[in-house]
Amino acid sequence: MSTSARLRRLYADYQQVVADLSGHPYIKVTPVQGDPPERYVVEYRVRGLELDPATNRPRARDYHKAQIYLHRDYPREKPKCVLETPIFHPNFGSYICIGDHWAAGETLVDIIIKIGQMIMYQDYNPKSPLNGIAAQWAVQNERLLPVDNKDLYQPDVDIDLELEPAAADVADDDLDIELQ
Repeated sequence: MSTSARLRRLYADYQQVVADLSGHPYIKVTPVQGDPPERYVVEYRVRGLELDPATNRPRARDYHKAQIYLHRDYPREKPKCVLETPIFHPNFGSYICIGDHWAAGETLVDIIIKIGQMIMYQDYNPKSPLNGIAAQWAVQNERLLPVDNKDLYQPDVDIDLELEPAAADVADDDLDIELQ
């Protein structure tokens, strides 16, 4: 991929992040390096799990912070993603395993949403773990999953709704209803 094609992709990813995730109730994305950005910090306000060191058992955690780096081989190769806050999940370790198979058509917004879904255990793969103990726990406790049901896809809100007809629009005939 040429440098200019990569820059176009980075710019398109940035534009889509701004369009799709600005003002998101559960996700805050901050570009931190590059123009167009190639490094982002993503904050999630969703329920996930962390390991409680005192009890050695998972406990809820409602704030998570990830870093996504769109290196020079992106999008030919998947971006480098790491979680900077503690998590107990089969597919998180020294990096986030966002999938065993990468397609260059996946967008940065797709990746950001997928990580959020993974944090909530809406998406996990115990068969390809980075954390074997979390994978075993997930299999044994499948009935408890997901740990959060938030929908991270925001609906497109561009519909004009008229909730109540104006009084002038109601004809007398409309009010003459016979109930049986």
